[in-house]
Amino acid sequence: MLNAYIKKPFVFIILATIAVFAFEQGALAQIYQTKAKQAFLIDWASGSVLFSKKEDEPMPPASLAKLMTIEVVFNALKNNELSLDDEFMISETAWREGGANSGGSTMFAKLNSMVPLDALLHGIIVQSGNDACIAVAEGMAGNEATFAQLMNRRAKEIGLTGSNFANSTGLPADGQYVTPRDLSVLARHIIDEYPEYYHYFAIPEYTWNGITQQNRNPILGFTQGADGLKTGHTQAAGYGVVASAMRGDQRLIAVLSGMKSKKERREEARKIVNWGFRAFTSQRIYDVDEEIEFASVHGGDQSKVMLVSERPISLFMARSNQGALKARIYYQGPLKAPIEEGTEVATLKIWSDDKLILESPLVTGHAVHKGTITQRALDGLQQLLLGWL
Repeated sequence: MLNAYIKKPFVFIILATIAVFAFEQGALAQIYQTKAKQAFLIDWASGSVLFSKKEDEPMPPASLAKLMTIEVVFNALKNNELSLDDEFMISETAWREGGANSGGSTMFAKLNSMVPLDALLHGIIVQSGNDACIAVAEGMAGNEATFAQLMNRRAKEIGLTGSNFANSTGLPADGQYVTPRDLSVLARHIIDEYPEYYHYFAIPEYTWNGITQQNRNPILGFTQGADGLKTGHTQAAGYGVVASAMRGDQRLIAVLSGMKSKKERREEARKIVNWGFRAFTSQRIYDVDEEIEFASVHGGDQSKVMLVSERPISLFMARSNQGALKARIYYQGPLKAPIEEGTEVATLKIWSDDKLILESPLVTGHAVHKGTITQRALDGLQQLLLGWL
């Protein structure tokens, strides 16, 4: 079983020995090479990291920032704050800064026209239209600066820690940056939370104002299972892509940036996705609600509470060169009763070769009610003694 100890007062770390074998990913990562300046490849279901290269280094987002714009829109749709039939006006700002004369990617929407949100989503996702992004930002928040505040608020809520957004398009702006790791978190969140809207990313082409444009995603139609997400390019950022593909019940998410050309982006995106599916296989280590460990409880009718996961925990493991994993469970403790079932209280982290490859939240597997006066007094005395030690 797992052994618990206190690293510092009331911060508990549980050392875990996982009874499986996993690939020593550091060795495989050295074998695989990419021309991308930054790269990050993860398993969608588990979040297991398969390959990483400067994944926490900030970079200009280019049009990859549009994924955050899309998330804000999808979230509003999910909460019934918007409808796909709602219409947004193409203002002079949207037309001049994001239209045909801007020199950037555009939906070619007409000045002062009213465009349904469904069409604007096609324009943003399929055509990467800057005019569509600005129209949505102005329609939802009045202007891009205020909309960027919405983007940053949502970014924090979904767990982005190394990114900041200044506009809806990803066009160069002071103080605007992202990291490959954050983009993978964002892509995983979009796939998880908005399955009813994810189909937009796989649409091969879209026509608006009599102009047909192909989806810019370089792996759509050329890589088995490819169905998203977004490309980006500016002089400062180079060519980048956030790509996803699913084969059977396994999905990979790849983030690449800093490539020199569309051709290089296409080749590197296809290569890393195909390599991920060939080199790794998924292995389940915990099922939903399966006992993982117990956390200490203070002031309850029980002294411990079972820790479980709300989703299956699997590792994408190499098909060869296997070795041992190291795992730890972190929580602030002892936990204080009462505690409801399903409360997130801990985090499971797994390393391979001292590289963090999986981080998954754990919740309580059952409720713990408030204890009797005697139980609470004994727990208080025990906590006081631990504090002295």
